[in-house]
Amino acid sequence: MARKSSRKLWTEHLARKSSGRQPAQPEVTLGEPFSGRVLGIDPSLRGSGFAVLQYTPGGSVLLLETTTLKLGPKLSMPECLGAIGNQVDDFLNQHSVDHVAIEQTIYVQNFQTAQILGAARGAAIATAAMRGLPVFEYAPLRVKQAVVGLGRASKEQVARTVLSLTGTDLGQRFDESDAAAVALCHAFTWRGKTVT
Repeated sequence: MARKSSRKLWTEHLARKSSGRQPAQPEVTLGEPFSGRVLGIDPSLRGSGFAVLQYTPGGSVLLLETTTLKLGPKLSMPECLGAIGNQVDDFLNQHSVDHVAIEQTIYVQNFQTAQILGAARGAAIATAAMRGLPVFEYAPLRVKQAVVGLGRASKEQVARTVLSLTGTDLGQRFDESDAAAVALCHAFTWRGKTVT
C-alpha cells in the first residue's frame, strides 16, 4: 500500500472539514467528585508527614489520623526508605483508603537533594501501588492554591486553613498539616473521568 504524502493527507482533512464529515471523537466529561478516604503524604527522607482524611462532597471533612515520621541521621538511606514504606503500609492496614495523594518534588538546584526526595517519594508510591491503589501527585503550588487560595502560602497559613476546614489543630507539626493539605487538595479537585 502506497503511503500518502502529507500534502495529500492535509487536502483530505480539509475536504472532510468543509463537507462537515468529521471522524467521531469521544466526548470526555468530568465525573463525580471524590468521596471517601484519601491518604495524603508530604514525603521527605527524614521527616515525612502523613494524614488520612474522610471526605464527603458538600458535607463533612474529617481528619482521621496524622503522624510525622522522624528518622535520625544514624539510619542509612535504605533504612529510611524502608521505614517510609512501612509507615504507608501501616496507614493502609488501619484505614480503608480509596486514593493516595502525594506532593511532587519541588524544584531544587542540588541534584543530590532531588535524588533523595525522589527516593522518598518512590518508597511511598511503590507501597501504595503494590496494593493496587491509585496514586495522584500534586505540585506544592497547586496544593496551596486549592486549599488556602494562595499559591505562595506559608506553612503557618496552611496549618491554620487545615484547622479551619477539619477542626483539627496540628500546631507546629507542619509535615502533618502539609500532608493533610495534599489530601484536601485531592478531595477538592479530583473528578472521575468518563468517556462517552
